[in-house]
Amino acid sequence: MVRRLTWLDVFTSRPLAGNGLAVVHDADEVDDKTMLGFARETKLSETTFVQTATEEGADYRNRIWMTTRELPFAGHPSLGTAVAVAHVRGNREAHYVQQTAAGQQPLEVELGDSGLARASMLQEPARFGAEPEPGLVLAALGLLDADGHRELPAQFVSCGVEHLLIPVRAESVLTRVHPDADALAAVLAQSEAICAYVAWPDPDGVAVQARGFFLEGAPLVAGSLVAEDPATGSAAGPLCAYLHARTGATSIDITQGVAMGRPSRIACEAGERVRVAGDVVVLIEGEVSL
Repeated sequence: MVRRLTWLDVFTSRPLAGNGLAVVHDADEVDDKTMLGFARETKLSETTFVQTATEEGADYRNRIWMTTRELPFAGHPSLGTAVAVAHVRGNREAHYVQQTAAGQQPLEVELGDSGLARASMLQEPARFGAEPEPGLVLAALGLLDADGHRELPAQFVSCGVEHLLIPVRAESVLTRVHPDADALAAVLAQSEAICAYVAWPDPDGVAVQARGFFLEGAPLVAGSLVAEDPATGSAAGPLCAYLHARTGATSIDITQGVAMGRPSRIACEAGERVRVAGDVVVLIEGEVSL
């Protein structure tokens, strides 16, 4: 069956930057095997499939797939899918409630000219987990004990999916991050985290530089490869909640993906539920036979 396909770059205002996303529409009858197969075909960090909502109050169901497995929730696939849905439905401004395995998330979309859009979402309420042993965390990233932030310890935090947040003492430390896959797998296995999010909060309290790392292949398995993510919205929300709780910051502006040549900007506002926002560019519209 031929289905509509939208290809976007998320957390950027220009094409070929940010985090790429492919969205397949009208995917009610697409089975899990086919979803995984198409996600592998795109070779993007995530690919999504829009289905009819099965829960009251939701406008659509968003199935989010990596090249190895389905995720209960993710950031840039949520914002990008909302923009794709608005684009297909012809809604210049829209408020949607998205259904995911992690819950329902409200999203706002504004479509501009030339394929540029702005989207924001409320993530799930923050859950704060354990603080792992700092030496093990930093060693897994190829860093020294002295590279950790003096006042902000590493911690597992979730706003829908769990991430390990690792503040560092200086921007220069980010350039030296070199994760060891097995050591990182052992650290992440202490919780349900899927990503190590290394961040340097500027002393101004607003600007943050970050890098995000996932394990490819089956999660937490020896021999897995480490992949860097150009923009991790599902980690940006937890980082905002973490900094709000520890420093009182009410908003942060995250730059990510610079080292990959895919610069991204993620805006976050603290609250009962963190709001994560960014620009989105519609890159390609077409059809796919699935």
